[in-house]
Amino acid sequence: MNAVSPLERRRLLQLALAASLSALSPWGLAAEPKETSWDALMPKGWDPMKGFKGRNLQNLVDGDPKTQALMDELRAAWDQAPTVAEMDGRSIRIAGYVVPLEEGKGELREFLLVPYFGACIHTPPPPANQIIHVEPDKPVKGIKGMVPVWASGTLKVRRDASTMGVSGYHLDAVKVEPYEERAGR
Repeated sequence: MNAVSPLERRRLLQLALAASLSALSPWGLAAEPKETSWDALMPKGWDPMKGFKGRNLQNLVDGDPKTQALMDELRAAWDQAPTVAEMDGRSIRIAGYVVPLEEGKGELREFLLVPYFGACIHTPPPPANQIIHVEPDKPVKGIKGMVPVWASGTLKVRRDASTMGVSGYHLDAVKVEPYEERAGR
């Protein structure tokens, strides 16, 4: 084994320190997560209605077996909606609406985040690549269903099924806060 000189050891420590600090802000905290749009979660050129072009979707009748078969086909296709592999492991900040999955005593412990009001509750769930299963690192207080929030954390490409829909992404949230537009927007 070759001995490392004190000068070489110091230089190696400096390089290691510089590398570890490159991901930190000037205040020593983790860098701000990147604000992400819902469109970034869909592969470019993906069309959620591609397999349904040319079909008459305007005159569907509730209770008709053909309508139910078409809705089942749509649901199956949307539950398998493609995700964007490059999003895996990214630190993001995204705005959306809360669909509670696990709550109690005024605390929200698990929820789906969706891009528009009423998704998963009043209308069929959106495609899986437009649903994020969120697990906050600590229970969130004061947030209820269908309230808009900002959620920040590490995004994973992971399909989860719940009673409210199938999600294509999972967010380990370090921060969930009421939605407010940023100044200058």
